[in-house]
Amino acid sequence: MFVDRVVVYVKGGDGGNGACSFRREKYVPKGGPDGGDGGDGGDVIVRTLAGADSLAGIVHRKHWRAPNGGPGAGDKCHGKLGRELVIEVPPGTLVYDRDRGNVLRDLTESGQQVVVAKGGKGGRGNKRFATSTNRAPRQTTPGTPGEERWIILELKMIAEAGLIGLPNAGKSTLLSRVSRAQPEISDYPFTTKYPNMGLVTTGGDRAFVIADLPGLIEGAHAGIGLGHEFLRHVERTRVLVHLIEPLATVGDPLQNYRLIRRELELYGHELDRKPEVVAVSKCELTGSAEVRAELEQSLGREVLAISAVTGQGLAELMQRVVDCLDALPAESAS
Repeated sequence: MFVDRVVVYVKGGDGGNGACSFRREKYVPKGGPDGGDGGDGGDVIVRTLAGADSLAGIVHRKHWRAPNGGPGAGDKCHGKLGRELVIEVPPGTLVYDRDRGNVLRDLTESGQQVVVAKGGKGGRGNKRFATSTNRAPRQTTPGTPGEERWIILELKMIAEAGLIGLPNAGKSTLLSRVSRAQPEISDYPFTTKYPNMGLVTTGGDRAFVIADLPGLIEGAHAGIGLGHEFLRHVERTRVLVHLIEPLATVGDPLQNYRLIRRELELYGHELDRKPEVVAVSKCELTGSAEVRAELEQSLGREVLAISAVTGQGLAELMQRVVDCLDALPAESAS
């Protein structure tokens, strides 16, 4: 099961109370105060885990509460510290405060973390209040409560290249041919319900991650169909690979191309400004060459011809992607 958005409640542990205690020992008639401090409560931490690619592991747990700190005790014993509670998420997870709407942290790399609920501070024992004029204090302070809030964890997959196009354009088949990924492939639309990623090696040490993103339909920018669940993942890609089916059952290839471009533009986040490689898929079909020529003339740009079945044009397509990636400045990788 692939999950890319969850809402959870988090609460840091409460601090332990300070102790009120007096030293009692044989032959020590005036031992004085020896109450220890309470322990601090545990923090709730969101941390990225290498290799994870979904939030499915935490979707069934809605409440995350860190352990409380222990109370102080006599003989100047401090209370036990509450252990931190870690929520493990995939790299590429955005952490939002649900009620305020602000981003707490964008966790893009493995091992990054953010404290989403700070544990409370332990209270002070009566030993802390002893002075030269107050030698037997009985006052203590209670521990403070831990922070609590509702947070939204939203996964935006990190891939350098993203395969886009209408349903049944051949994106999953292409991904399976250029990488070791094994997405579900069938001869009906909307086979892909969630993004799949694979590593493409183009020779030497050059490699990049490519994602097969669920098919768009008209109105996706407004949430229709897979809508925002699809477009959210496009935001992090650096280069778009736009596949066009030559013999589409609905609309004509040029109209379908413009429909996808329109959805990217309406969604915003400058998706329509990303570098794009356009290719006609299924070029083994009769009539695909004519479709490619018409698209080139209408768009005024190069349109590649590829076939994931025969392998025609795949090496050239991947090289075009590498060229686009190499032409981008390093800081645009986000």
